[in-house]
Amino acid sequence: MKVDKETLDKIAHLARLEFDEKNTEKMISDMGNIISFVEKLNEVDTQGVEPLTTMSHEINSLRDDEVKQHLDHESALKNAPKKDNNYFRVPKVLE
Repeated sequence: MKVDKETLDKIAHLARLEFDEKNTEKMISDMGNIISFVEKLNEVDTQGVEPLTTMSHEINSLRDDEVKQHLDHESALKNAPKKDNNYFRVPKVLE
């Protein structure tokens, strides 16, 4: 795959990358190198190799679901630094 300025701009937009125009040629070169490295994986014979679902052979030890006593609203909010009736008050993080 050949990386040109149009492809670079599209990838930069999708990845929310920003860089100045003087680094464009370097980025095109670097991305081309990355793509050629990844394309080498097509040369590997994977015939008969089972796909991995995890990177380890460990088995999760899961517990049975048990119904237990839960916190009511008053107990949960009792030690909250800021609260508003039935809700925790937290600093705004989104505009």
